[in-house]
Amino acid sequence: MRGALKTSGKRPGGRLAIIEAGAVLRALADDNRLRILTRLRKGEQCVCTLVDALDCAQPLLSHHLRVLKEAGLVVDRREGRWTYYAINDQTVETIERFLCDLRGPVGPKPVSRPCADA
Repeated sequence: MRGALKTSGKRPGGRLAIIEAGAVLRALADDNRLRILTRLRKGEQCVCTLVDALDCAQPLLSHHLRVLKEAGLVVDRREGRWTYYAINDQTVETIERFLCDLRGPVGPKPVSRPCADA
């Protein structure tokens, strides 16, 4: 998936939203990528700063940043020969809404009836 989760045209439980949420959740399912996002919470960071802060080889860091970017979780900005990354707040807010929608309404849940024997 490229860019942020799409919010137009499909309701949160629709197939498209589920596929996109799956891509974002897969990107989040890695300790290194979570460490990158935790570091980016402080604001935009250059790749060189992230390499030093996370004690990670640059090729490995670039791989993880590409996965996060493809999932729409980070955005990048080029300045000369440097690339700066920041969290994409729109995607974070969208995935947060998606997960809240999974919880359903607050309050008691209806009790399902046992299946009838045929």
